[in-house]
Amino acid sequence: MDAKEAEKIEIDLLLEAIYRRYGYDFRGYARSSLIRRLHHIRQKAGAPHMADLIPRVLRDETFLRRFLLDMSVTVTEMFRDPEFFYELRTKVIPVLKTYPFVKIWHAGCATGEEVYSMAILLQEEGFYDRVQIYGTDMNAESLVTAQEGIYPQENIRKFTANYLKSGGRASFSDYYHAKYGMAKMNESLKKNIVFTQHNLVTDEAFGQMHLILCRNVLIYFDRNLQDKVLGLFGRSLGHRGFLCLGSKESLDFADNGDQFEALVPKWRIFRKQLPEL
Repeated sequence: MDAKEAEKIEIDLLLEAIYRRYGYDFRGYARSSLIRRLHHIRQKAGAPHMADLIPRVLRDETFLRRFLLDMSVTVTEMFRDPEFFYELRTKVIPVLKTYPFVKIWHAGCATGEEVYSMAILLQEEGFYDRVQIYGTDMNAESLVTAQEGIYPQENIRKFTANYLKSGGRASFSDYYHAKYGMAKMNESLKKNIVFTQHNLVTDEAFGQMHLILCRNVLIYFDRNLQDKVLGLFGRSLGHRGFLCLGSKESLDFADNGDQFEALVPKWRIFRKQLPEL
């Protein structure tokens, strides 16, 4: 057996151990990106082989937390892809405003910047009081940052530019307070947000959502896992609900892609189809 084959077995054993011990299922993650992240973790840990990580994740809680943080993809920013948020504001929000109450799910919300972006957008559209937003992620440490809503002030220039390009109607500085090099989002934005831990791979559906956003998460899953998560979203969306994916993600080859019709193809904004009679 060569070294490459031995490492494959070690990785399989590591992923199985994590799943059986904690319920975190990385077994269906896209293999190439998974291996890159695992090598990064192994090198940081000073471990000669993948197998050396197994006892550490099983017995060392501090190491496990670091492991999960490194396995999570936390690339996000306020109003990321401003054109997407513009399309959301002009194509989706007018429909949602006609409902008496709206539920929105940000799946894989990381550290929460896009959740607060949504809260700002809804506040500007004048119906945030009729909305409940759920921000979920599998990573507990990312959710702590999201709940605090405190971000480095050095990011504010980028956030402001994104906000203006997305069709923002006020001054972005109205939505945060800056102090000691950090920017804290206003409490008024937090009032209708619930951040909670949720694993897209192993946990159940959120029922009767009007809008689900899961942007640039599915690209890290293999085809079978993508289909599983898309099925979860289909069950979680109410009648004619909206689904937003990342710009590099597609429903073209998904087993249950026919559940959705493209509303804004470029920015992967879809709407749940009417059931066939």
